[in-house]
Amino acid sequence: MRTVRGLLFLVVCAVFSGAALAQTMISAKSGMIHYVEGQVLLDGTAVEPKFGIFPQIKENSVLRTEAGRAEVLLSPGVFLRIAENGSVRLISDRITDTRLELLSGSVLIECAEILKGNTVTIVYKDSTVSLREDGLYRIDSDPAELRVYDGQAAVESAGQIAVVKRGKALSLDGTLLARKFDTKAGDSLYRWSKRRAEYIAMANVSSARTLRDLGTTWDRSGWYWNRYFGMFTFIPRRGCWASPFGWRYWSPREVYVVYEPPRQAVTAWDATPRHSSSLGYSTISRTPAGSSGTVASSAPPTSASGASSAPIQRGSGSAGGRSR
Repeated sequence: MRTVRGLLFLVVCAVFSGAALAQTMISAKSGMIHYVEGQVLLDGTAVEPKFGIFPQIKENSVLRTEAGRAEVLLSPGVFLRIAENGSVRLISDRITDTRLELLSGSVLIECAEILKGNTVTIVYKDSTVSLREDGLYRIDSDPAELRVYDGQAAVESAGQIAVVKRGKALSLDGTLLARKFDTKAGDSLYRWSKRRAEYIAMANVSSARTLRDLGTTWDRSGWYWNRYFGMFTFIPRRGCWASPFGWRYWSPREVYVVYEPPRQAVTAWDATPRHSSSLGYSTISRTPAGSSGTVASSAPPTSASGASSAPIQRGSGSAGGRSR
């Protein structure tokens, strides 16, 4: 009996400690080192991965990758991923005004949702890049260039301002010359970022359901600790938002669409029951990585399709599936 009580006590402690950790991190500062591979240094000290422990980049600290990569959580819904042999300095760690300086290498910024009132800015030498919309952005130091895979950014350099939209690349050498590029083409950083985005979206599904089952009031978008995946995931306040890579982030209110079993529909002229084509698992395809189709679809990165076939714009924050 004592053994059973002891085990129950440990389980309860684990649940509440995880919830407490999540609560402290939801409104934390920008700059949490979420994931590293290979050799990554913070102010010259190696970052050692430990389960449930995530170092925080302080203002004016430098994160540098050598033979490794790093993923950093910025404001809720914004991920920074750094390629090998890159370095960034955190200028401001405020959630509402996150500012970074690219010192060298390449970074990819995934913005599933930029909350109203929040700003994300990246500085490279004399150029300042302000991310204006949800989207996917890449900045390289050699050659110095901004690429907008999706979204919109404003670049200020030498007293001039240029607006860069989807499918455009802009030189950051002071000339502000723009060109088109293939948004479907990507290198190892792009492919790695896409895999990371899929893992986080997978964690979102179970986390959103947990919050829904617990009846938790989720009144703002934020990070949430998923102890089963050993990572934080992004959960929007409402609706279903899409990663620029095409994966979905469900809110607790709308995640039921993923778990709802297919229903049968009967037409007036035919009494034979048929599965509905707009509900449940049968409508969700498998991901390119072969993972469960409850997470992602082949929808274009400019829209998020819920359980219905009609696309849903990310900017609207609308929920997938049908209304109740």
